[in-house]
Amino acid sequence: MTVMNERPTIIEFVEHYCNKFADKTFLREKTGDVWRETSFADTYREGRILAAGFMALGLQKGDRVSLISEGRNLWILTELGILFAGGVDVPLSTKLEETNDLLFRINHSDARFVVASAQQLPKIRKTVPGTPLVEKVIVLDNIEDLQENEMTIGQIRDMGLKFMNDNPGALDERIAQIGPDDPANITYTSGTTADPKGIILTHRNYTANVEQGVSVIDIPNDWVMLIVLPLDHCFAHVAGFYTMMYHGGSIATVPVGKTPMQTLRNMPIAIKEIKPHIMLSVPAISRNFKKNIEAGIKAKGPKVEKLYNFALKNAIAYNKEYYNRGGWQFWRWPMVKLFDKLIFKSVREGLGGRLQLFVGGGALLDIELQRYFCAIGIPIFQGYGLSEATPIICSNSPAGARFGSSGRTVKPMDIKICDSDGKEVAHGTRGEIVIRGENVMGGYWKNPESTASTIVDGWLHTGDMGYICTEDPRYLYVTGRFKSLLISPDGEKYSPEGFEDGLTDGSKYIDNTLLHNDMNPYTIALVVPNKEALKEYAAHQKPGIDLESAEAKEIMLKKIQEEVDSYRKGGTREGLFPERWLPAAIVVLPEQFTEKGGLVNSTMKVVRGKVEKFYADRIEYAYTPEGKNLLNEKNMASL
Repeated sequence: MTVMNERPTIIEFVEHYCNKFADKTFLREKTGDVWRETSFADTYREGRILAAGFMALGLQKGDRVSLISEGRNLWILTELGILFAGGVDVPLSTKLEETNDLLFRINHSDARFVVASAQQLPKIRKTVPGTPLVEKVIVLDNIEDLQENEMTIGQIRDMGLKFMNDNPGALDERIAQIGPDDPANITYTSGTTADPKGIILTHRNYTANVEQGVSVIDIPNDWVMLIVLPLDHCFAHVAGFYTMMYHGGSIATVPVGKTPMQTLRNMPIAIKEIKPHIMLSVPAISRNFKKNIEAGIKAKGPKVEKLYNFALKNAIAYNKEYYNRGGWQFWRWPMVKLFDKLIFKSVREGLGGRLQLFVGGGALLDIELQRYFCAIGIPIFQGYGLSEATPIICSNSPAGARFGSSGRTVKPMDIKICDSDGKEVAHGTRGEIVIRGENVMGGYWKNPESTASTIVDGWLHTGDMGYICTEDPRYLYVTGRFKSLLISPDGEKYSPEGFEDGLTDGSKYIDNTLLHNDMNPYTIALVVPNKEALKEYAAHQKPGIDLESAEAKEIMLKKIQEEVDSYRKGGTREGLFPERWLPAAIVVLPEQFTEKGGLVNSTMKVVRGKVEKFYADRIEYAYTPEGKNLLNEKNMASL
């Protein structure tokens, strides 16, 4: 077996573990009705063949290749081919709909080649005329209507086999030129402006972050992970396929449908068929799972629902904040076990029956949601990171968790909390999270000014707020974004995420929340309502009522107000936030925040600036006497 250097490249890392676990299954993909398996050894071999094909095409060390496709084996194998040939992969989100978004990324990265799936090809064909440096478009599927300067990945593979035969040793010579500090990816921020930044992640950034991740979470080598998140993000790279490769586990991807909606419908089928042990999650996916579970319980009738709620309450009380489970409540344990067998086991069967845990990232996850999933026996262990840190900075895990925190910080890595003047503050004091380690990005592509202001003396300034736990300094609490701070009229700054996530996760009547205050007279809440739940509530309050009537909508709006006011004095969530921060007006929005509309990014995080811009007229209206009135015509119309 190969021996890796202390600072291995991705190529050395892949070679080492593909030799170590050669005959084990690494990739699982559904073709037709059959899940086909690819071994570690075959994964490595196919990566080399495609690398030789890219070399035959003329790819030089350091050349950029844009890659846009749904999650599949060929996504992973193609990226390995690009990296093995010394190229730099520029992964693009399939959510990018506008030609301008694609145009900017492809041109800004100076990509020579673009790799696209058949489903993404129409967008690329519209974009390529504006990308003078692009020489070829490589299609991951066999299609009949190839246009000029297009070819298939199958042709690249054939070229690779011939190149290896005609040029023995050429690929290994290229690989020998690639060092740990060479770029592997340029991954673009989702951004709220027209010009997102290109984050340079090096080979060593990736291999270091995998090593760091192992310090906080361990995975048995027979586990299977189903990846439901986009592969263009480094979270799926590190926490997904490189971590599973390190442990000798295997990964499966959701079968790609003819449309994005079909792919989404394939997810529950894939979960039941693959029976994963572990999945990566973001809060939006977690909330959907919870709502689907509760809908299934409700469908079984009031007796089952009552028993479920009792079992849930008992388990949540027993688990507390995870690290302090049980204690004097040892008497709850027999009931926890009994109800788990009677109720929660069947819930887990709906998720394949083998699911042990989720690893959560992408955004802050409300503590109530963490308690909920732990209670049903599939804990979501919240982590935290950002692309500039490749991305993992900390994570909870079965070996150590504090619900409400983002977990233990990875090792080796330095971390400190700084005030607005850049001075380090004591544990327990909030400030900006600043880190130093081998997972810190190589910089921003063609943007030395932003690089210099973000990485200072080797320390990455994350732009996120948090504090280090005083009782156990390995735990980090993340409290929000500096950039998301709201500013009250007196200049006081406060972070809205805790309220937004708490209200969204804690109310079945509200699907999303965003607070706004930019030195305005008061804070307002932009609320995306769950219209079905509200209609059900109105029908229960007044049986036979016309749900489209003004009277019904008034009942619904007052219910929304009641949920928002639960944080005020006398409410069920009283005291969690200062009264002066709480919203004095509510804007009820007519539809969900969507990726297509650009209001959420690829990890389903709401893009605050774009929402505020899109609903600027409603925000302005909310600061008028008429708009401040809950029962205004615009709120009524939104329902």
